[in-house]
Amino acid sequence: MAGDTKALPAILANLHDRNLLSKEHFVDGGYFSVALKQQIAREHGVGLVGPIRARSTRLSRKGTVFHREAFTIDWDAQQVTCPQGKVSRRWSTPPSLAPYVNAEFSPDDCRQCPVKAACTRTDARKVSFLPRDLYDIQSESRTEQQTQEWLSRYSLRAAIEGTISEFVNGHGMRQCRYRSEEKTHIQHVLTAIAVNLERIDVHLPPSPARLPRSLTALQGFLDWQHIPRSRSWRVATHPAG
Repeated sequence: MAGDTKALPAILANLHDRNLLSKEHFVDGGYFSVALKQQIAREHGVGLVGPIRARSTRLSRKGTVFHREAFTIDWDAQQVTCPQGKVSRRWSTPPSLAPYVNAEFSPDDCRQCPVKAACTRTDARKVSFLPRDLYDIQSESRTEQQTQEWLSRYSLRAAIEGTISEFVNGHGMRQCRYRSEEKTHIQHVLTAIAVNLERIDVHLPPSPARLPRSLTALQGFLDWQHIPRSRSWRVATHPAG
């Protein structure tokens, strides 16, 4: 089975063929990556909106290890400067890390560093990061998703999981009641209409209280004669003579 990020391009291509592409496409973290966001924007002109993966930084015995943002990148010189002012000695893109760039510092600089324990467990620190264009998208995305405006827009997707659960658990959409693709499609459409009607009903004002039913002629006669009757006049019993 293909991963989520590999399935998304085919999904958008299908929407493009059906002329159903939207300006923005909201996804969860499993469908989102910086490279995919760039690809979707380039191929379809669609903005991919989703949470970017959080920074992963290991913990040392003396605190938190310096994360990548603590290092200054000189893209033109292809060098990285660490928080202690040391400059990397090697810049490469190993096939196993592609498209990530790998910057490696000199072991001589790292062994003598006073904060080595809070930086790396090896002889020399290595820093991996995306190429410049993807790195800029990553930084912008991380900054943007901390804003209230982004959180408000992304909240539009919050009800999707509930919708899927309602269809699957409330209406049995995992199993089809009919055979043939045409009948299955009709079932899906009618079920969607039923769900929409249920949601509309939730927002409608409550129905007015039902007025009590007027007395029948027999009930009126019994009351006029002061003859006791039960709540249901049909089973009323007359007092013994």
